Amino acid sequence: MRLFLLLLFAALFFAGCSSSVYYEFPVDLKNSELKAGFLKKYSPYLNGKKIFVDPGHGGGDRRSVGINKLTTEADANLRVALALRNFLLEAGAVVFMSRDKDATVDLKERSYMANKSGADVFISIHHNAPGGDKDYWTNYTSTYYHAKETDYEYEPNERDLARFVQRDMAYAMRNSGGLGSFDGTYSDYWIYPGNGFSVLRVTEIPSILVECGFFTNAHEEARISDEKFNKIQAWGIFRGIARYFAAGIPEVKPVNEKSFYAAGDVKLKYSLIDSAGIDQSKIRVLFDSLDVVGVQFNNRNNELTVDLPSVKEGEYELKIIAANKYGNHNFPYKKKIKIIH
Repeated sequence: MRLFLLLLFAALFFAGCSSSVYYEFPVDLKNSELKAGFLKKYSPYLNGKKIFVDPGHGGGDRRSVGINKLTTEADANLRVALALRNFLLEAGAVVFMSRDKDATVDLKERSYMANKSGADVFISIHHNAPGGDKDYWTNYTSTYYHAKETDYEYEPNERDLARFVQRDMAYAMRNSGGLGSFDGTYSDYWIYPGNGFSVLRVTEIPSILVECGFFTNAHEEARISDEKFNKIQAWGIFRGIARYFAAGIPEVKPVNEKSFYAAGDVKLKYSLIDSAGIDQSKIRVLFDSLDVVGVQFNNRNNELTVDLPSVKEGEYELKIIAANKYGNHNFPYKKKIKIIH
């Protein structure tokens, strides 16, 4: 009888502890004073910022189901997205969503909505599955940006945002990034070479896609099926967004912009503005996708001068990339330059 009671007590003890084993609340979410302190510190950087949150799948697309059928990916994505929305609103941000319930939203429609919203950044929320049907052990977090560094489409500010979000999401979830990347961020070309994810390729504002763990892993499915854990996931993403904006985003402003320029030698001037200061070594100017050699930056007045020699008649695209001393890059700056005789 005594042995039976001991075994029963042990079973009840470990059963009671099981819920605290598979996840824990980050201290700055669990402790109300620390949470308030975080919001006080970072709300000034988020106040008025426009964030588009895209819970992946849903409606007619509910085919991705957890290994033990505890949840569908579509539902988990939505729960995380709604919790993220609440944190962002609490910090004073303006939030747009592609869906706030179980609904079918076409991939291109998601991008169209984001492009029309006037949002500053686009965050697509997903959960992952491995390539192999019988792979039940893979589990990590990852965050994707569009294109590769060698591609003209690549925008380094998207990778900046991905790094901040990935780091804080992994911290909050206690689930590190995959070994395929040093910091858990990946180009979407890693999944679809030369093409990438539709929602990142078609969306015109800075965009990332987060994979908040694998629902095909039994341990992780148990966590992501719990709304309390979804709140932890959202808190990590929120922390990353907040810290990204707090690091500053350089602004590019034209100084002597004209509607057209005469053919020949063209001199353009821009102001590069950031409170942390501009990292001169990170400045890059492209003219019709080719690097411009004649670039000078005056760090006393933050003025960038671009010399374009012997430009012929036609229409060209100028692209400017700059970073501040924290490593954050400017939002995409592309300008059509018209040259006439």
